[in-house]
Amino acid sequence: MALLDPVADVRRWVEQVVIGLDLCPFAATPLRAGTVRFVESRAADLQEVLAEVLTEAQGLVAGGAGTTMLLVVARHADDFADFLDLVAASADLLSATGLSEEVQLAHFHPDYVFEGVPADDPANGTNRAPWPTLHLLRVADVALAVANHADAAGIPARNVALLRRLALGNEDQLPR
Repeated sequence: MALLDPVADVRRWVEQVVIGLDLCPFAATPLRAGTVRFVESRAADLQEVLAEVLTEAQGLVAGGAGTTMLLVVARHADDFADFLDLVAASADLLSATGLSEEVQLAHFHPDYVFEGVPADDPANGTNRAPWPTLHLLRVADVALAVANHADAAGIPARNVALLRRLALGNEDQLPR
């Protein structure tokens, strides 16, 4: 029987889905450079997860923990609503500590559903990862990547259209 390896699963998802489908045109460079940190939470409870978020955010700001990191929260927040509570608490923590000026929080969950979007809409796939995951990025790095992209504002709509075409089996209509 194979052992679960949430970090390997998330890394494979980043490589095959996020980069493979070009959902995030900014992801390939740091992954190839080896500056993406993947960590599985070892927290016993949600308060300890928040402590890990704080430690990882401080590490990003200090510059010693890579340029971006994904905290895989495999033991907590299986329920999507609980996960959104964790995301809100993490955002509040970053704000309360002043780190929200330097660290951006993104989030992914196997059951991700955007507000106002049906659960079976393929568009939800843009934020669906194999395990609940908090993604911490340096604000300055995101700003630089966005400034150097020809159509950063169009990325979400492009991704939604792409995933919907894939779900319909219209791979021949995919951009090359």
